[in-house]
Amino acid sequence: MSARTTRFQKLDFAVAWDEADQRHVYLEEADLVIADNEIVHVGPDFAGAADAVVDGTGLMAIPGFVNVHSHPFSEPANKGLTEEVGSDKLGQSSLYEFLPVFGLDPEDAGPSTQVALSELLKSGVTTITDLSISRPGWLDDLAASGIRAVVAPMMRQGHWFTRNGHTVEYAWDEKAGAKAFEAAMQTIDQAMRHPSGRLSGMVCPSQIDTCREGYFREALQEARKRGIPMQTHACQAVVEFHEILHRYGKTPIEWLDAIGVLGPDLVIGHGIFLSDHPQIHYPHGNDFEILKDSSAAVAHCPTVFARRGMALNTMGRYMNAGIPVGIGTDTFPHNMVDEIRLACYVARVLTGNYKMGTTRHAFEAATVGGAAILRRPDLGRLAPGCKADFSLVDLGHPYMQPAHEPVRSLIYSASDRAIRHVYVDGAQVVRDGKVLTVDVEAATAGLIEGQRKRLKTVNQRDWAGRSADQLAPPVYGTRERLPQSRPVT
Repeated sequence: MSARTTRFQKLDFAVAWDEADQRHVYLEEADLVIADNEIVHVGPDFAGAADAVVDGTGLMAIPGFVNVHSHPFSEPANKGLTEEVGSDKLGQSSLYEFLPVFGLDPEDAGPSTQVALSELLKSGVTTITDLSISRPGWLDDLAASGIRAVVAPMMRQGHWFTRNGHTVEYAWDEKAGAKAFEAAMQTIDQAMRHPSGRLSGMVCPSQIDTCREGYFREALQEARKRGIPMQTHACQAVVEFHEILHRYGKTPIEWLDAIGVLGPDLVIGHGIFLSDHPQIHYPHGNDFEILKDSSAAVAHCPTVFARRGMALNTMGRYMNAGIPVGIGTDTFPHNMVDEIRLACYVARVLTGNYKMGTTRHAFEAATVGGAAILRRPDLGRLAPGCKADFSLVDLGHPYMQPAHEPVRSLIYSASDRAIRHVYVDGAQVVRDGKVLTVDVEAATAGLIEGQRKRLKTVNQRDWAGRSADQLAPPVYGTRERLPQSRPVT
């Protein structure tokens, strides 16, 4: 049976991949032609026949964004709660006091995931790396959305907690860790066999401080056996940096290197707090050089850390040194274009140097950079032989005008508002800005109910017995009424 061919004819622009120069380039008045789920032509004047022709006037085609780090299981339910919280005595992080208290019940993860997926698709994400907990229905939710997904079931041997708001402790359970490991490998194998052909896997020992050396070694072994990467959260908190230093006498980067895990198979979730980070003040290490020489990659998620006054130092420095960097949406809203923009701004502000976070740095991290980290050279670019994962941007949108430099207009002005249509694996998943594959209203209703249910019991999980409003005070207080206004005379 011959492939069905669709021609997107005379697009104003296509952000196409130049293989010879290894960079994206603009093509004007270009045709983008797909056959089933594969791109067969990018450029002017396609000479072949097409089963369907779509007028590309007023549109720009861009490659689908590749998201290398996301938590759709939990993050949508943190909306209104974690934007302005952090532990003053625990490095300003929200990890230890707040996230365990607010986190959703597992049975409510489905609606949360669906809401996140709808936001991702609308912002042009065609591939997500989903760091969640193994649960029934997870793979079905991902497959039904139409997105391309890398399943990274998180597993660990211990968990952190605080009894007082200024000390972090760890509870260890190796048996539970072994059980989670087994469940994670089963989930990954199911994903890699999934009939959709759009699911794959990544091994994910959750955090550097909740997994022992042997656990990491075994996880890396399983990743290599399957030919897939491994990701862990590391260098994500000041507390974690000093915890690893206290345990092993080494920085997190030094310890990962010493146990043989730091290398081209590893993706470091966040990778912020290296020995030379200005918030660490540890002149006794050489983490940046070790990381650079290792070929390990970094998943950069600027929004969640910017909320707490933290930033990678910096995207431009890492990428210029050859460290592979991808972009992720660690938190809500799951808007990849906003993450790209903030990655640029944060790098420039932190360094006082506008060249350390350029549009090219961030756009390439979100496309070809992420694809390279996932070992998928057929993603993140518009070129013959690549998967038909792309978005069509409305150049006529008021926030895109004037569209003198359309990628800049998209990132710095229009954001996801101008992303009109999105295709994954050749199938349309967003039409005229509306997600076709997710019942957003029903998912949102489920998310709201899940958050309400969880908030009722916040005081039972908080070390000090505080309510949700005490932990995350509302911006404004609520009053039954205001003083009566004066009568008009």
